[in-house]
Order: sequence, then C-alpha cells, then structure tokens
Amino acid sequence: MGIDLEAGGRNKEKHRSAPKSENVYIRLLVKLYRFLERRTDSKFNGIVLKRLYMSKINRPPLSLSKCAKFMKGKKGEIAAIVGTVTDDARMFEVPAMKVCALRFTDNARARIIKAGGECMTFDQLALQAPTGDKVVLLRGPKMQREAVKHFGAPGVPHSSAKPYVRHKGRKFEKARGKRASRGYKV
Repeated sequence: MGIDLEAGGRNKEKHRSAPKSENVYIRLLVKLYRFLERRTDSKFNGIVLKRLYMSKINRPPLSLSKCAKFMKGKKGEIAAIVGTVTDDARMFEVPAMKVCALRFTDNARARIIKAGGECMTFDQLALQAPTGDKVVLLRGPKMQREAVKHFGAPGVPHSSAKPYVRHKGRKFEKARGKRASRGYKV
C-alpha cells in the first residue's frame, strides 16, 4: 500500500477543515464557531465546529425520547445537538427542556414548545453560552442506519450481517447453513 502523495508532499490531514455543504446557514455558523474556538479556551466550541463540518451521515438525528432520557436530572441545562431533533410518537409526555439543534421536525418543535420548553438555534446558543457552560452536547446513533446492518459478510460463522434478500420466505436463503434439517446450522 502506497502513501497518499499530493502536491507539497505527504497529506497527513484526513479530516475536514471546512464543510462541503453549500448551505448558507451552516457556513455562517462555521464562521461564528471558528471565531469562538479561536477566542475562547473552551473545548466545546471546537467540538461543535468539527461536527458542523461533518457530512449528513455523520450528523444522525436524535429523537425526543432519547433527548429527554439524556437530559433527565439536568435541570437548567441546555441540550445541544449538531443535527436534527425528531418526534417520537411512542413518548406520551415531553418534559420541559431547552434544546438547541440545527433542525427540528415540525412535530418535535410543537411538542417541545407545548411542554413549556424552548427550541434554539446555534447562534442563539452562542449568545447564551459562548463557552458551552451548562450545555450538554448530544448526538444521535450513527450506526443505526439500515445500510450499516448489511456491512460485513452474511452467512459466515459468527457474523450477524443482514443479507440483501428479495423476500423473507422459506425459499429465499433459508436452506443450507440456516436450518439444522438442511445440512447444518451456523
């Protein structure tokens, strides 16, 4: 395996230093948090900036129920999610909480406000908590995408990778290796 040579020698930087997104609002937030990272000693601003650079896959959504679970017993603190906050219909009562995120789904926003909470943007958060004091930084489950479940080799011993199958019926990849009555079962 060779080394990654680019003009000017070896390229050792393997993470983003700017967002690829052309979204104007994300670009403005990057400007703001670049300034805050440079001018404050807090690690919080650096982490938010790094997450603003990330691709959409690396900014997974977080549901209201998970947000409420992580904020339990943290009264007076603000939940910050660099991503989307989505509604969870399985949750009946939403506690009053301050949430800051890039996006809220309509139902999630309505339910947070109805419960007496507050939905904030990152520029509002920068004014309220420029160093990230009393802010809980959260992120969604990255490895819960459907595509991730198919990573790896299905049908190999000790692998739990999900195969791409047309149907889940008896005739579709349910014979040798899948049933003891058909040779062996892994």
